[in-house]
Amino acid sequence: MPVAIITGASKGLGRALAGALARRGWDLVVDARSAGPLEEAARELRGAGVRVAALPGDVTDGGHRAALVAAAQGLGGLDLLVNNASALGAEPLVRLADQSLAGLRRALEVNVVAPLGLVQEALSLLRSSSYLPSYEEVAPYRGEAPYIGDAENGIAYDPYPNSENSQNTSLSDSPTYVAAGGAVLTISSDAAVEAYPTWGGYGAAKAALDQQSAVLAVEEPALRVWWVDPGDMRTDLYAAAVPDDDASGRPLPETVVPALLRLLDHAAPSGRYTAAAPAPQGAGPR
Repeated sequence: MPVAIITGASKGLGRALAGALARRGWDLVVDARSAGPLEEAARELRGAGVRVAALPGDVTDGGHRAALVAAAQGLGGLDLLVNNASALGAEPLVRLADQSLAGLRRALEVNVVAPLGLVQEALSLLRSSSYLPSYEEVAPYRGEAPYIGDAENGIAYDPYPNSENSQNTSLSDSPTYVAAGGAVLTISSDAAVEAYPTWGGYGAAKAALDQQSAVLAVEEPALRVWWVDPGDMRTDLYAAAVPDDDASGRPLPETVVPALLRLLDHAAPSGRYTAAAPAPQGAGPR
């Protein structure tokens, strides 16, 4: 059976994705900071007849990250790493003039440093995975995002927006690799690419995460590396960010999961994807 690590899996999108993978027969390693909700989620996941290792802890703790990877190895390896755990940097969100530097450091630690640390810890297992078929890719995907959302809502994406002609960068002269490997799925946000008031600290962290993912995709061509804007969702994270906003009209995280599964089903090329149609006018970031 394939094996996945999912961080932040006790609720929201992490729990919804874990449930979908469990129903497909994936064995899982799941984490969250709160032990009670995590164990409740794990019991539900085990109901699908799969093996589930639930490890409460903080992804910024190197020992915890090592334990997650060791648990995956104990289940037989690692085919998919999902970096879903996230931190806002301020609750509720504030303008940059009022942003706590300690809060910004926390956002960067959780959203950027911890995912890289987990990738580094898991890299040998991901390289050894044979779950995804072989493919020939060097540069991250450029152009329409055909695997996510409705066809008419595909977006053009250039991971090198500051290059005058990204198609003619030195990447095009790189050797072609043919390999099979696992996948890294990282949850991003449109706050990484849009300037929303009060979302500056969180958006800066997600922008750094996007760039980190783009470089990883180039450096590890044997892996699929996907960084995904999930779109508007009704989550506890959003409620903490903007507590006065009525989020009742926002989609539940479960509505995003089919789009994420299509990345796996189609062995989509590495790149940045969006999982939802454009937000209604006046809506805030994800």
